[in-house]
Amino acid sequence: MTNHSETTGSHENGDIPGPRHPDRAPQGSPGDEQQVTLRTPAELADALPYLLGYRPEDSIVLAALRDRDGRGRFGGRARLGIPANPDDWAGAAGQLVHGLVTGSERRGARPEQMVAYLCQEPGPGETGREVMERLRPLAQKLRVECGALDVPVVEALCISAGRFWSYCCDEEACCPAEGLPMGLPGTSVVAAAATYAGIQVRGTLRELRARMLPREDAAAAEQTAALDAAAATLVSRILDAAGRAEVAEETLGTAERVMRRLAAAPPVSGVPAEDLRDDHLLGHEEAAALILGLQDRTTRDRAAAWMEGDEAAPAMRLWRALARRCVGPYGEHAAAPLTLAGWVAWSTGDELEAREALAMALGADPDYLFARLLHQACNEGLDPESVRRCLREGRKGGAGTGSGNPGGDGRGGAAVQGEQDERSSTPPPDRRRRSHVPAPRSAASAHGVRRRARAHARQPGAAIVRPRTPSGGDRPGTARTDRTRPRPSRAAATGRHDTRPHAAGRGESAADGDGERP
Repeated sequence: MTNHSETTGSHENGDIPGPRHPDRAPQGSPGDEQQVTLRTPAELADALPYLLGYRPEDSIVLAALRDRDGRGRFGGRARLGIPANPDDWAGAAGQLVHGLVTGSERRGARPEQMVAYLCQEPGPGETGREVMERLRPLAQKLRVECGALDVPVVEALCISAGRFWSYCCDEEACCPAEGLPMGLPGTSVVAAAATYAGIQVRGTLRELRARMLPREDAAAAEQTAALDAAAATLVSRILDAAGRAEVAEETLGTAERVMRRLAAAPPVSGVPAEDLRDDHLLGHEEAAALILGLQDRTTRDRAAAWMEGDEAAPAMRLWRALARRCVGPYGEHAAAPLTLAGWVAWSTGDELEAREALAMALGADPDYLFARLLHQACNEGLDPESVRRCLREGRKGGAGTGSGNPGGDGRGGAAVQGEQDERSSTPPPDRRRRSHVPAPRSAASAHGVRRRARAHARQPGAAIVRPRTPSGGDRPGTARTDRTRPRPSRAAATGRHDTRPHAAGRGESAADGDGERP
């Protein structure tokens, strides 16, 4: 999957009584009011989903610990996909540990201890214990890297096949060789405290991504045909100054109609049923017109103003639905709806989905500037209110109707840029003067659109995104072999930054930094 960061819970999780046993990891708390003491490996294993807000898969997870007034406190958390090649484990361990420690230091809370988790399900013919033994060298590398920074690992756990093992304890009485079964979800003291504090644990990241991945059913061919037909008529209009303004109004008008339709739809039970309902409420032609219309950055920025109040929920559903419609050769076009989904999620306080959607947007198009800026701002812990304020002002003034900022990336990108300049010393990604209009699938038509777009882009004030010939087989959130993935501006990347190993396990090149709820 893509390189990305994701929300992993607050680094200010409340005071927790100090540990009874100095050789066992201190404890966590799911909220500022409720205190829960964690003393055993079983309690630490059960607490992991509540520390992250989801159930990790194929993951290395580090949880920083520090002391305050004699009370242990969980600090930042960082997650990284387990590299498939053991030769990459040392680099991944060093990158993850260094990133989390330096990220915590930037926030003024250097870790004093660390808890490490290795989560991976058995492969075909493999047992959980075999997974634990296979990953033992990785656990040792994590301990060595932490020790080199004077941050001892007080507990290292492997979770696999519904059981857990401790790499730090060999006492048969408490940590038998066959491992111990995980408790039933939702039955522990940690689960009760988390429920009391209002903390919800989602499923897995795979389930979250599935809501925004392109459809692979029989309707995908119909959607592709609708996108082809829309591209044949809309591209030339978007490249024309007068036509561009008309397409923008048509796009936003269609989006508003669909959002009202989604808001009025009767509720259904379950996430898959909700997404299926939304798919049925969005026609192929409507989806195609919206996807292509949103490739214009000023239109996209105007749509980004639906980020709060009663508009946020239907807008989020629409952006997810459009991302699912970017099928076949139109995978790159998902960058716009995925970025909008990430922005709405961040604006409404859902940093987990925000980071995932923005990472998938960069997987669809690594050069998509608005996604890069939002992703970095979210990882930096910046306040989205500055972007909201900018979008509100633009909405009141009717900005963004076809003029755009020459060489910029629309008001949304400018807002994030301004906030970065004010609160972060990290230099922003380079701005590019480029266009982003979808190309028809026919080679002759695509060549003509590219030629006209290049000529248009050389004109002063051009604010169209360059047309691209979609790459067959590309999917949002999947690694691309023909292009270099952008890297964050800081080398070390956890603690609200990306951590990017050279390889990752089980088809996932994801590296997730510690994201923290405010």
